[in-house]
Amino acid sequence: MRRLGLLLLLFIAAIGGFCAWLDHQISHLYKHYQGPSIFVDIPRGTSSWGVAELLHKDGVIGNPLSFELLGRWHHRHPLQAGEYLFEGPMNERAVFWKIAGGHIYVHTIQIPEGWTMFEIADQLEREGMGTREDFLKAARDPSQIQDLAPGAKSLEGFLFPSTYEFTRRATAQDIADKMVRHFRTVWASLNPDPANPAATTQQIVTMASLVERETPLAPERPLVAGVFYNRLSKNYPLQCDPTVQYALALAGRPTAIVHHADLAVNSPYNTYQHAGLPPGPIANPGEASLRAAISPAKTDYMYFVANDQGGHFFSKTLAEHNRNVTRYRKRLENDSSGADASPGNPSGPNRHRSPS
Repeated sequence: MRRLGLLLLLFIAAIGGFCAWLDHQISHLYKHYQGPSIFVDIPRGTSSWGVAELLHKDGVIGNPLSFELLGRWHHRHPLQAGEYLFEGPMNERAVFWKIAGGHIYVHTIQIPEGWTMFEIADQLEREGMGTREDFLKAARDPSQIQDLAPGAKSLEGFLFPSTYEFTRRATAQDIADKMVRHFRTVWASLNPDPANPAATTQQIVTMASLVERETPLAPERPLVAGVFYNRLSKNYPLQCDPTVQYALALAGRPTAIVHHADLAVNSPYNTYQHAGLPPGPIANPGEASLRAAISPAKTDYMYFVANDQGGHFFSKTLAEHNRNVTRYRKRLENDSSGADASPGNPSGPNRHRSPS
């Protein structure tokens, strides 16, 4: 009887000691890898023990057995595959919930409205998400939007601006595909005119891209679209500086300010030399500009020029427009920042002259 009691006491002591050991293992901070952080990639289908061994091998946890036992205790929360970033010492409990919660490493990238595919490519390269040329190669393949825009020469206009999350393994093609899928989702929600959509989608997106590049103010966008549609209806050239900027970008000569000499660039995108819309979008518009292109303001305005408050003066006649230009130039005279404005270009990317 005494022996049985002694064995029971030893068993209880052993259980207590094991529990104390286990609690110590899963609770104490551990870091046995070089550098401030480490990435651990857990392949799909890896067993819980395989995950424990992988974490131990990479110096994230101190004991695979205690981690495995922790996982068995929380068996209703399976470990998720993916790439995880570990920074600094962590205990096994925190490591487990990071992986069970699927908190994989993602790179967050913000793509502003109105950026061209070239600007997007530059930003992705700066963010370490592949090379500029890799993204441009993907963006120059319009095959995935042939149903939307059969005549498209690239994905320009269909790379929807937003905030995205990508894993480190995302390729340039993955990134372009995700942006186009987002465009499709937004486009479907806008309910554009269903009549002949394959022929009109590219025209609407092209118009939206001009509107996007002309004004940063959402309330102005329907007015800007209205001006452009009015000019098209009267066969006036659009004379839109951002189209010249895009032509120069295509020629490998990007510029932030359009000078008078730039208006002679030989390109179908140059709306000073060619009537009508350019052959395709010149940037990637956001939802507000797409809405403006679909539902422009009903207006008699034919011209607009920048004011000094980030917006524009709109006018119906050339005489009124010229007075607005004079007003703006006088204000520029008191603003040294206007010294670089091109001759005859009082508003940078917002010039509209009389029809030629």
